[in-house]
Amino acid sequence: MELLTIGAFARAARLTPKALRLYDEVGLLPPAAVDPESGYRFYDPEQLAHARLIAQLRRIGMPLADIRTVCDLEPDAAARAVSAYWQQVAADTATRAHHVARLVAHLSQEGLTMSATNPTPTVRYAVRCDQGIGRDSNEDVAYASDRLLAVADGTRGAGATASSAAVNALKALELTDRPAVDLLAMLAATIDDVDRAVHATSTDDNQPATTLTALLRRGTQLALVHIGDTRVYLLRGGELAQLTQDHTWVQSQVEYGKLSPQEAAAHPQRALLTRALGGGSQPVEADLALRTAVAGDRYLLCSDGLSAVVSRSDLHTALAESGDPESTAQRLIDLAYAAGAPDNIACVVADIIAT
Repeated sequence: MELLTIGAFARAARLTPKALRLYDEVGLLPPAAVDPESGYRFYDPEQLAHARLIAQLRRIGMPLADIRTVCDLEPDAAARAVSAYWQQVAADTATRAHHVARLVAHLSQEGLTMSATNPTPTVRYAVRCDQGIGRDSNEDVAYASDRLLAVADGTRGAGATASSAAVNALKALELTDRPAVDLLAMLAATIDDVDRAVHATSTDDNQPATTLTALLRRGTQLALVHIGDTRVYLLRGGELAQLTQDHTWVQSQVEYGKLSPQEAAAHPQRALLTRALGGGSQPVEADLALRTAVAGDRYLLCSDGLSAVVSRSDLHTALAESGDPESTAQRLIDLAYAAGAPDNIACVVADIIAT
């Protein structure tokens, strides 16, 4: 069989030539032949399966030494090894999240939080979840309480069950009495349960998936968990900031410099997710962050049914206008409908109020 050049093999394996040279140097993936004069590497097409396995293992962050071990195993044993590796990663992540939360809480004691005489805030909120124009179902879920704000956007079809399962799995955390510094560790430990809850909604005909973005509050601390392209915005001091980054194919292309933000917004694949609950056989990685609430903050959690059709400047204007969360949420829904509302629209508007 004709050998492939390193460039052709790299493209077929979805690796870079630089990575292939590294894997050769460490003995993980030596080429089938090397030109004795030029030193140019050539690969056998039958090596593609091995190369693609290495690429998949690198994507989940597995060290090269562990990859070598996994590649030498039979498929069933390799699957168990990958599962054991990821369980350890999840445990380590939860531990680090716990330490980060304690450090952030310690440092925040000297920063601006709430008034010393009014250290505990309350939350005033409004929830809207509307079916878009021409849609025959609504897979979005929006939820708010004094302790939890959440938005999920399920895939079309059976996604409503998945998005409801994701939000419902987080509701148990509302009742916890654990300290604020434990919030991130709790979310990190819970996300696998949420993923399993979504997987449990699968049938032979349908494997639904959903995004999930939520804020869990304890006192002045807000723990953020994010998977997918639902978003959190913060309006503070008149400035609007997006606190989450979309887990989408087009966003990855923007990061690689292959698409501009304007091109990504109009791209036909802009809704293609790279991370989602229930979306794959491997545990999903969630973005986690801890923030300190300040009196006067206004948070917006929303599905892409709002953020994809209403410009950031219009979101900013609507959130900055005086008005309670209920009227603001209605204003945002009106803006989405004015833009055609081609998708379901879920949003939570929450104000941090000093007590």
